[in-house]
Amino acid sequence: MVRVKHEGQWYGLDEGESVLDGLLRRGVEVPHSCRAGACQSCLMRAERGEVPAKAQVGLKETLKARGYFLACSCHPEGELEVAGAGAELRVPARIAGLARLSDSVLCVRLLPEKAVEYRAGQYVSLIRADGLARSYSIASQPHEETLELHVRRVAGGRMSGWLFDEARPGDALELQGPAGDCFYVPGRPEQPLLLAGTGTGLAPLYGILQDALTHGHTGPIWLFHGALEASGLYLVEELRALQSCYGQFQYRPCVLKGQERVGVTVGALDAAIKEACPRPAGWRGYLCGDPALVLSLRKKLFLAGLALKDLHADAFLPSTPPPQEGAEVTGRASDASR
Repeated sequence: MVRVKHEGQWYGLDEGESVLDGLLRRGVEVPHSCRAGACQSCLMRAERGEVPAKAQVGLKETLKARGYFLACSCHPEGELEVAGAGAELRVPARIAGLARLSDSVLCVRLLPEKAVEYRAGQYVSLIRADGLARSYSIASQPHEETLELHVRRVAGGRMSGWLFDEARPGDALELQGPAGDCFYVPGRPEQPLLLAGTGTGLAPLYGILQDALTHGHTGPIWLFHGALEASGLYLVEELRALQSCYGQFQYRPCVLKGQERVGVTVGALDAAIKEACPRPAGWRGYLCGDPALVLSLRKKLFLAGLALKDLHADAFLPSTPPPQEGAEVTGRASDASR
């Protein structure tokens, strides 16, 4: 039996069991969310022993060199001594503001104790004092004093429920990250951009859009935001205001259900994209939100001519809590071509 040592105590892992699952089974508190190697909230450090290469996929080289690994993806073949990520990777922060963007989406603004270097569209893990961790994309810009996150209320969701119903400005949290490769890179300012997402997949797209405009992107920018019905759309007026200010920007809100009304398309998101942008060869694409939709759109856009190297995707994976708890769509699986 493979053993893992944590804080002086040895724990045996069942066959095929990850370090994360083995520690959680024995009552050890480890921050985690997606359990799919995406959100990076379960980051740990190996103090002795060999870490499988699979457990470090997607990590920065500097983290790999210091022995960091993803506990949910780690299936060691020999004894391993591990420790939590520690304070060196976390930044204390406080809630600076809470504002409803819609009935189901909350804007959370965080004030870190020290500057966090990030790109709009990346994500951070939010860690509560009790160790509960969830990952959210960043909608704000690096020059802003606070970080802006968009949180969707999920029935039974522990983090979203707390943020909606109990959290108050001034409450303390910790930030871990940023991570993710779905962000705007200056250069080729004339290249058309296609931004598409569902639900709070709008958060990274909103950040990417503003980043592109700030850097003087001159090519056409199309943003498609999909929802089941009109109540799932948000930031509509803000995006329409940007459209009126920037001639190169086109905003297309889409809903699957509801009556036709001015400015809102009723129908499938992929159909709206195909109609407006039938030949995306030479474009740059950013896809965020529901995993199935992101995968489908990625394939369709590639077949329509958009090169894989210019396709950047951020699929939101659900957290995987015990059966009695609700899952929260918070994790990030950033599979941008790289």
